Amino acid sequence: MTDDVLRLADRLWAGEERVEISHLFHAAPSLVEVADGIAFVAAFANASVVRTADGLVMVDTGSFLTARALFETVRAWSGDPLHTAVYSHGHVDHVFGVPLFEEEAGGRGWAAPRVVAHEALPARFDRYLLTLGYNEIVNQRQFQAPGLRWPTAYRYPDETYRDEHRLTVGGERFELYHARGETDDHTWTWLPDRRILCCGDLFIWCSPNAGNPQKVQRYPREWAAALRRMVAMEPEVVLPGHGLPLVGRERVLRALTDTADLLDTLVDQALSLMNQGARLDEVIHTVRGVAVVPPAVLAPHVADDELGLVVDRAQVGPPRQLVGSAHGVDDLVEARPLVHQAQGLVHQGVQ
Repeated sequence: MTDDVLRLADRLWAGEERVEISHLFHAAPSLVEVADGIAFVAAFANASVVRTADGLVMVDTGSFLTARALFETVRAWSGDPLHTAVYSHGHVDHVFGVPLFEEEAGGRGWAAPRVVAHEALPARFDRYLLTLGYNEIVNQRQFQAPGLRWPTAYRYPDETYRDEHRLTVGGERFELYHARGETDDHTWTWLPDRRILCCGDLFIWCSPNAGNPQKVQRYPREWAAALRRMVAMEPEVVLPGHGLPLVGRERVLRALTDTADLLDTLVDQALSLMNQGARLDEVIHTVRGVAVVPPAVLAPHVADDELGLVVDRAQVGPPRQLVGSAHGVDDLVEARPLVHQAQGLVHQGVQ
């Protein structure tokens, strides 16, 4: 257990370190107790653990690559049985730790843990099994991991809900809320007695990936609305799915509100251009979000060109969600504007 995680979060927020330098992608899991009986396990994909009188409650349980290390890190902090695991969403970096706790429970004669998730999550797992090859290829490319193999077995939830769900485990209250954002199956978990929020990937210390053209639909407008609903709860601590804890009401307010503002302005700009008849490539290369992006949302002292690809990709989201594949040119997301391509062809012809 170490306070280094919280000190690093302070330095990143203050701009004393940059997110891309201190990223946790290759880091071993590191645990910090953020409140009495509540632990945050920092890794590429984080987990939050609450100790109750009836056992542990976890929000997310680790990726298929790090689940064993995360399990051992939790066990160094507490030997209590896992009572309940909540999946914030079905991405494979968040949902692979439960079988390790189940194996342990079986060996010790404990009750098996239950898994709770949104009702849309099982369909995601079904889709992953149908698209093993495709997901392997696009994730090898995205994460520059040529040896990556896509998982072929998933621990489905025991209990699902639609809009809101309330749990009480060992005297601790948990409120689960559905939101469409990075995924259609997202759950954010609110601990009202602790004023602690587990937000999944709805805040991740960087610009939200709201329109990846290689992945299924993202929902930027609904994402912004969910962030504003979180703000209304007045949380004092946010434990995200990626990145480090946000501690302090003012910091939480700034981070969540500015991220919501970024999402809203990107959608507003994209819709304005669409309604003027702009092609997708024009939308991509016209919309800008830097004016509303604070240092803490992306990285300290972020430059305009560093935001470019994320904003470009985000602009695929609104057109695809509202009108389908805009003019069939989704593959232009990373291309030069069409007018520039045309000028280049004309120039070559003149030569």
